[in-house]
Amino acid sequence: MNSTQQSIRVGLFFLLGCALAWITFESLSGGQVFRPQGYTVIAPFANLKGLKTGDEVLMAGVKIGTVKATRLGQQRVEAVLTIDRTVRIPDDAVASVETSSLLGSQHLAVSFGQSATMLADGAEIRTKNTVDIGEVISQLGSLGAKLEGVADNIGQALGGKGGSGSLFGKIDQLVDANGPKLTETIANLQDITAKLRNGEGTLGKLVNDPTLHDELLGAVGEIKTAAADAKLFLGDTRAIVADVKAGKGTLGVLLYDDATAQNLKLSMNNIRELSQKLNNGEGTLGKLLVDDSMYREIQSVVKKADRALEGMGDTGPITAVGVVANALF
Repeated sequence: MNSTQQSIRVGLFFLLGCALAWITFESLSGGQVFRPQGYTVIAPFANLKGLKTGDEVLMAGVKIGTVKATRLGQQRVEAVLTIDRTVRIPDDAVASVETSSLLGSQHLAVSFGQSATMLADGAEIRTKNTVDIGEVISQLGSLGAKLEGVADNIGQALGGKGGSGSLFGKIDQLVDANGPKLTETIANLQDITAKLRNGEGTLGKLVNDPTLHDELLGAVGEIKTAAADAKLFLGDTRAIVADVKAGKGTLGVLLYDDATAQNLKLSMNNIRELSQKLNNGEGTLGKLLVDDSMYREIQSVVKKADRALEGMGDTGPITAVGVVANALF
């Protein structure tokens, strides 16, 4: 009886040990012992940044596979991924190494794609480099050192090491050297503001006298009216110039009508010829203007007429006519 119980106990312990061994192996293998292995996808990177075999492959936070292996390639490193056969990855999806926690664990994140073509077994997936937490910490450290240097420089500028060389020391010297001038300037400004407030001077009257304000507004209104009139005048001038260019009106005809221009030219030529003839004494009018003999003859005739009229006296009309004719001819 004791031997039978002992055998049963040994068998139970053996079965329990096998179960524990199987559970441990399943946990370490990711539960893939009795499941299909899936298909392989290659993810090339310049740096895996701590990604190792057994890390998870996640899509939108859902596990779709694991990192089967990592290896060196030509000028790159490759992560060999085992993807669940029930999950299809578009060929425009992008994989990147992401940090899972602050402890430094990594996983491979795969984005959703829009393509209808899926990655085949053994195909390469597109990848992008991400910022490494180590690099960020290193940059923060260098930034802290730079900030410390800037703080030291500011401290030296503010506190100084020689008194007169500090920023505050220079400000004190500047205030001491220009104190009287600053006081005088402030007093002048106070005097100016007091005059403005009391309405003294042109600017003070403009600020305080409403009459000047109204007159200024009236002047501005007149200026606007004058500007409007000038604009209207310019518009009329443009219209007149346009009419002249179009040959309208007397001036337009004179400037742009060829027939009128020719007639005017001919008239000017005739006037020039007439003036030349008058100057040369040609024709009756020319002789009257140039020849003195005709003037003397006319003067003689007028004198004879005067004598004839004086000698008429009380003679009758017929006798008077005869006397005049005899005197003239």
